Amino acid sequence: MMPNFQYLLARNSKYLLLVMSLLSGCAVGPDYHPATTPVSASAPFVAADTAATTRGAVVERWWELYGDPVLDREVAVALAANTDLRVAAARVDRARALLRGARSERLPTTALGASAQRERFSSAQLGAGQQRQTWSYDGGLTLSYEVDLFGRVSRGIEAAHGDAAATQADADAVRVAVVADTVRAYLDITASAERLKVAQDTVALLDKSVRITGARFDVGRSDRLDVIRVQALRDQQAAAIPQLTADRQSALLRLATLTGRTPQDLPADLATRDVTPHPAQPIPVGDGAALLANRPDVRAAERRLAADTARIGVATAQLYPHISLGASGGSTALSGMNVLGGESTRWSVGPLISWTFPNTAAVRAQIAAARADSAASLARFDGTVLTALEEAERALSTYAQLRTRIDTLQRARDEAGRAARITLARQREGRIDFLTVLDAQRTQANAESELVAARRDAAFAQVDLFRALGGGWRADTVPPGA
Repeated sequence: MMPNFQYLLARNSKYLLLVMSLLSGCAVGPDYHPATTPVSASAPFVAADTAATTRGAVVERWWELYGDPVLDREVAVALAANTDLRVAAARVDRARALLRGARSERLPTTALGASAQRERFSSAQLGAGQQRQTWSYDGGLTLSYEVDLFGRVSRGIEAAHGDAAATQADADAVRVAVVADTVRAYLDITASAERLKVAQDTVALLDKSVRITGARFDVGRSDRLDVIRVQALRDQQAAAIPQLTADRQSALLRLATLTGRTPQDLPADLATRDVTPHPAQPIPVGDGAALLANRPDVRAAERRLAADTARIGVATAQLYPHISLGASGGSTALSGMNVLGGESTRWSVGPLISWTFPNTAAVRAQIAAARADSAASLARFDGTVLTALEEAERALSTYAQLRTRIDTLQRARDEAGRAARITLARQREGRIDFLTVLDAQRTQANAESELVAARRDAAFAQVDLFRALGGGWRADTVPPGA
């Protein structure tokens, strides 16, 4: 009877699972050990000893250090709607699906089949009294399981887990880039507005000089050359306004793309932002150890090294037999009424060993290729660590030097402004010529322009520093059920 077969299959399956558990767990190939980094890589940064930075822990939501609600809003929109993040999320989903597929190889496979056929036999095939046309019925269930004796499946799962974790780290790197680019675009909007305002104020000041010089020319106290010179300086400063306006518009359009909007959908308040925010406290930068833990590209390189190390075991397992344990049972009958009868049932249980040899040259070539891939991944990991340290140190140095430059330019701007006021007063008293006044005004305009440009560069350097530090993203694990 069929119920008897089900009992038999269940009882033998229990023994099969016991054998599987005894034979599984021996994995060939090297076990992965986390890659080591130089001791000095975890040390404090060389360029961190400045008043603008602190060795405190890196802030995860670093953009909130600016204390700008509009900036916080734009970053939130970018994290929710940026198209690059959507692509990264899809890649993570794909990697997790492949991981689930690799884990499914640990499970037994089952097959259920049934058929009914109408057959006609040749007279030469039949004995006396047998019918030439008849029905035949067949149905059965097959259960098979690959015993992972040499770790092909377990190493494959290790490799898939490493790939999934690396893909997640890649997605974290995209988040870091999107946030940094969004903050940079916002700062470009405000900095361009500041530069535009300085240029407009300078032109307004020179317009006043043009009027004064023209009035002096009209009463014979100045010559025509003075008028031409001040007008030329005014036009030179005014020529910068269209480019600054275009720079600001480009920054607005870039922010629209980063936040998943069309230009028409940008909030109106962005067009009115004209003050560049700055962190109200020194920037926390941590140390080398925190950097290597935070940087998504370092974590991605380490996980890919783990995956490639596991693939050596996958290739090595091909040198050994593949052992499958299986059981099958069913019923074959010439009458539908006899399908469930005891005489029609059939079953089988036992191991199947498959071993491809002696042609192992191809497999050994695959092992050598896997070892070469692992060696390349190790080199990439080492290179990524060095690049991370280089970028962080360079960003720290650049930011520190720009802060020093701003302080110097601010003093120069103040001194140029004072000199311009003194020369103008002396020119009214007739003590100096107009050429000296013009030179002082030109110096003041250039000093003001260089100062706002340096502030813009410093704002960008802040973003580059946060980006180099990894942005605090730590979503480096793959959920166990992925």
